[in-house]
Amino acid sequence: MQYDNNFLGRNGFIWFNGVVEDRNDPQKVGRLRVRCLGYHTEVKSELPTADLPWASCVLPVTSSGISGLGGHPFIVEGSWVFGYFRDGNDCQEPVILGTLPGKPIENGKPSSGFYDPNVRTDDSGHSVYPREINETDINRLAVNDVNLVAASLASRRLARRITMATADFDATSGADGSTIAASDGTTWNQPVIPYEAVYPYNHVYESESGHVLEFDDSFIIDENGDRVNHYRVHMRHTSGTSFEWHNNGDHTALNKGDHYNITTGNWQQQIDGNRELTIDGHYKLRINGDGETDNHYDIQVGPNANINIQVDTGKINLITKQGDVNVNAGGNYNVKVGGNYTMTVAGNRAVTVNGTTNDTTQGAVQHRGSTIDLN
Repeated sequence: MQYDNNFLGRNGFIWFNGVVEDRNDPQKVGRLRVRCLGYHTEVKSELPTADLPWASCVLPVTSSGISGLGGHPFIVEGSWVFGYFRDGNDCQEPVILGTLPGKPIENGKPSSGFYDPNVRTDDSGHSVYPREINETDINRLAVNDVNLVAASLASRRLARRITMATADFDATSGADGSTIAASDGTTWNQPVIPYEAVYPYNHVYESESGHVLEFDDSFIIDENGDRVNHYRVHMRHTSGTSFEWHNNGDHTALNKGDHYNITTGNWQQQIDGNRELTIDGHYKLRINGDGETDNHYDIQVGPNANINIQVDTGKINLITKQGDVNVNAGGNYNVKVGGNYTMTVAGNRAVTVNGTTNDTTQGAVQHRGSTIDLN
């Protein structure tokens, strides 16, 4: 049987190394313009970037490459790439198979071929990429060189919150002379940033603007020969908002702006330990805004614990527009007033005492009424 060798796969494999000079594909299918070493001149006056062929990109098997499913190419200008020409010796249909990281030894020259043509905004005249020279192209968070700290890591360390105050309740005495114990407030600290990456086990993705995603599988072998894990998952927005899961399962979240949480169903929360909430602004809570029946606000405190409310300067206002106020004290009911005690009753007032009533007044006692009956 005779075969025609003039088709892809039988007409030879012609490969290339090249540099991406343009990624603004007008068809938006992820193509890149590549200047291929040995095929294209570096002199842009002879071969401008706009005349370079568009190269298609091979995606990984985790990306379908159809109907928007999976990812898309993320290769910036200045990146070295490897690929082949699917049209054989014509060399006009390049296909990129991957990128080639290295260790740049010079800044890019935008006016020359084989460099990123985009110019930095710092008046240096250099290309945008590479950003650094004499430094590996592997992300600093993955390398963990103490002399080359990633900007995002330095920023997170500076933004760490410490000595956050909690509620403080002062000791006082009750109306019956009893002592109401203090519930002293403490402070708490945001955990130390648990970054202890070991190359090559920290898997880092970083976008151009600085969004970061880390899956850290780092570990060390200690002096006793035991394995010590430094596992983490970290996700960070370039604004500084971040989420991090520590090796021990702790979770730290930092919002640099406002936080909106919208739940269209129910929200159940179980806390096996303590909860401390520090709010520097106001706190508003609205329950049963639609006025449905039996949507109550219930608080239950278990045995041997108190509800302590302290207002340093201000008032405690309790108002029911329609309805009753019911207080049921299983023990004593003690009220201590430092100033005047004023009660206004629009209807009747009834007091039932099954024991003895003792009233002690340092001043005068006045009772006024249309009729006063003393039995």
